[in-house]
Amino acid sequence: KGIMDTMRTTPRPVRTLAALAVGVLLTTSACGGDDSATDPVAADRSESPTAAESPSEPAPSDVPSEEPAAAGAVPVYYVGDTGVGPRLFREFRRVSGEPALGAAEMAASGEPADPDYRSLFPGGGGFDTVDHSGGTIAVTLSDETWVERPSGMADAEAELALQALVHTVQGALQSRDPVTVTSPSGATTLFGVETSDGVDNADPFDVLNLVSITAPEQGASVSGAFTASGVASSFEATVPWEVRDGSDAVVARGFATAEGWMDALYPWETEVDVSDLAPGTYTFIAMTDDPSGGEGNPPMFDTKEITVG
Repeated sequence: KGIMDTMRTTPRPVRTLAALAVGVLLTTSACGGDDSATDPVAADRSESPTAAESPSEPAPSDVPSEEPAAAGAVPVYYVGDTGVGPRLFREFRRVSGEPALGAAEMAASGEPADPDYRSLFPGGGGFDTVDHSGGTIAVTLSDETWVERPSGMADAEAELALQALVHTVQGALQSRDPVTVTSPSGATTLFGVETSDGVDNADPFDVLNLVSITAPEQGASVSGAFTASGVASSFEATVPWEVRDGSDAVVARGFATAEGWMDALYPWETEVDVSDLAPGTYTFIAMTDDPSGGEGNPPMFDTKEITVG
């Protein structure tokens, strides 16, 4: 069975997909919803914060009362492939120093914990400061490397890279204020995209993968049962999940119910029983529901490799 046929029934893990070249039309000034709220943190695998320390991301029009994790866990947005083209995926990571600047640097040049994700920022550039004042988040580049769009980068990739930066610094600062980018020479473009008027977070349905796993994190060790969580916008708030073994056979399945679905990405949580599974490496998959039975766009999904002890 072909890859796309499998995706229309029960999707294969992302790491088995060939990279898709479908572009996504983005509107950098559109203001939409968010994958916000009370999602637990999945930070650095060696030192995850507790649920009580978990940061939350801002809703479309206000900032939640929860404080970000004191230990420095921040949301970082990377790019991954989906059946409808490249989309942004979120990881919670620990950074040192100033959180927004550290998160921006992680989004541009850091190594994603999940090998399915990547950064669209080419090497050679960097950020100097991230300043939040006067209703604007001002990002300054360390040099001119990222001012113009490099050869080989498509317009849609440039827009998506900018949105990765916008979502990352907004999440780290718990603010939906628009973002500007300025170079040492005074240029106000990032990869050729103008930012002088401030760039808002684009509609999540245009740029975000519509399901995201926060826990278990990539490479987690589990036994007995574990709590899986994340955010999603899936038909009637139903978030199907599967556990697959090394041969891609489904060895457990079920579904979670998110807190909503039509206008934003909402938190979901469920218990996954792996007590009957032999010790070894498995893949946990969460996906959007497909009421069309394969007639519409393929489901979106996120995957995490786990070890059952």
